[in-house]
Amino acid sequence: MSEEIKHECGIALIRLLKPLPYYQKKYGTSLYGLNKLYLCMEKQHNRGQDGAGVANIKFDVPPGSRYISRCRVNGSSAIKEIFGKIHSRFEEVQQRNPEKLKDPEWLKKHIAFSGELFLGHLRYGTHGGNSIENCHPFLRQNNWMTRNLVVAGNFNLTNVDELFGHLVELGQHPKEKTDTITVMEKIGHFLDEENERLFRHFKSKDFSNEEISAKIAENLDITRILKDASKYWDGGYTMAGLFGHGDAFVLRDPNGIRPAFFYKDDEVVVVTSERPVIQTAFNVPIDSIHEVTPGHALIIRKNGEVTQKMINTPGERKSCSFERIYFSRGSDADIYQERKNLGSQLCSPVLKSVDYDLKNTVFSYIPNTAEVAFGGLVDALHHYLNVVKRHEIMKMGNNVTEPRLSEILFQHPRIEKIAIKDAKLRTFITNDSSRDEMVAHVYDTAYGVLKRDVDNLVILDDSIVRGTTLKQSILKILDRLGPKKIVVVSSAPQIRYPDCYGIDMAKLGDFIAFQAAVSLLKDNFMDNVLEEAYEKAKAMEDLPKTEIRNVVKEIYKPFTAEQISGKIAELLRPEGIQAEVQILYQSIEGLHNAVPDNLGDWYFTGNYPTPGGNKVVNRSFINYMEGKNIRAY
Repeated sequence: MSEEIKHECGIALIRLLKPLPYYQKKYGTSLYGLNKLYLCMEKQHNRGQDGAGVANIKFDVPPGSRYISRCRVNGSSAIKEIFGKIHSRFEEVQQRNPEKLKDPEWLKKHIAFSGELFLGHLRYGTHGGNSIENCHPFLRQNNWMTRNLVVAGNFNLTNVDELFGHLVELGQHPKEKTDTITVMEKIGHFLDEENERLFRHFKSKDFSNEEISAKIAENLDITRILKDASKYWDGGYTMAGLFGHGDAFVLRDPNGIRPAFFYKDDEVVVVTSERPVIQTAFNVPIDSIHEVTPGHALIIRKNGEVTQKMINTPGERKSCSFERIYFSRGSDADIYQERKNLGSQLCSPVLKSVDYDLKNTVFSYIPNTAEVAFGGLVDALHHYLNVVKRHEIMKMGNNVTEPRLSEILFQHPRIEKIAIKDAKLRTFITNDSSRDEMVAHVYDTAYGVLKRDVDNLVILDDSIVRGTTLKQSILKILDRLGPKKIVVVSSAPQIRYPDCYGIDMAKLGDFIAFQAAVSLLKDNFMDNVLEEAYEKAKAMEDLPKTEIRNVVKEIYKPFTAEQISGKIAELLRPEGIQAEVQILYQSIEGLHNAVPDNLGDWYFTGNYPTPGGNKVVNRSFINYMEGKNIRAY
């Protein structure tokens, strides 16, 4: 994606299943769990560069001993800073008494972050600030061990106002109206209720208070807590939680919108947001790693028992397709193939756009994350050329000549690395008329590979959301090379609707596809469509979310995808460039063919998997019509 979009978050949960001395003896380090957590977080650094946090729980410590540790840092270097702070304590031990570093029981007694249960989080802030207070994990503390709660997640809920109201009805007075605090207090409330229920039960059986604490830890009904807490959640989420006594869970939304994978053997349980992370960090085969089932919670008891329990009835699987197109690392075996498939699906429209003239067409990609999809496009081009070569050779019959045969066989797609982002160049001036001039030099180009005014230039991108970088920078840079025609190809379909499940795409007016549709309506004297849709959205504003439908679909309905793409090219074409500009998008059918098992496509189709999505898209449209440049949730 040539324009940055903040997205997603990442989690990493590790539970050591053996006594701590086991890891020192087998792996030669008492920091086995901590080191693995670092690997799992660093391998997911792509999922969060606004901040990070780590929490650890020690098991079976005596009263008066600290058993929960947490460290949070904001900023792009948060992982490095966090583990630097944590390891500094062990480095002091190394300097003073190195033998103690090999004694896990001594470390557990004296040094923080040396327990059995770890939770790490990487944050991309789609809402709220980037202060330490916004970084996960969040901590809800209590003197009762079983009432302590640590929560971190990759999530966004659409109905925070509704959930906030529920908390107030329960008698609470939340300090903030954010989905993170709301989730924390929801789980915390029902954790308290479960503690009270068990306390009364065991008190009636004449157990002492001290005995009751242990009984509560053994009998805590995590399934009940999560069912009650998440009953009204509307959104996409992978929620991880730790309880002070040592139980843990990872809860996934019913539609599987946000990802979660886990691995278990007799030494460890690990959960991460991306599958290859576990493969790499623990050197295990792909078929030993499993998805957390949508609507279920992976529950890890303090006694080592691991189960999946249904919390909410699973709905239609709508796993986020943007994970496959762009957000998750392409090292996942399935994602790698899906991205290649996305590229190959584009071969036919690309060939048509250059009139099948491969002799005078150069192919490239921007940015680096588009490389795998580009590989799929190139493979499909080679396949097309092989068919052409075979046909031309067959046409010669018995009149084969060596020069003509060589000419046919030497046909190949012209592949070049055209644009390279200059990571060292920054645009310091943000509110000055000279900024566009600075932005136009963010990429370096390969000169001399195009035949000026003869060659077409095809550039593959992951996705075109706002188009700002294309207009201000990329198209101007490419035009300097002198192509006859520039074709920008998006491996994703047109982004038409806001996301409300964790991607920073909340404002409808930002999308170039929406701008194009509005422009087409005005070109065709159909402004009334906007007003009518606005009136419908306002009329539905106070209805229950289950009765709200997406009115923004009516804005796009009069036009084909090709008409909207044509208007996008018109809107993004900078003044003064010489080349013809065409913009091609992946079709919805092409997306589904390439990514058949992850059909969450609401930002392309407007088909939201939860009722709250329709409420958010209409609110976003109302904001646009009323000139409010604010988020819709």
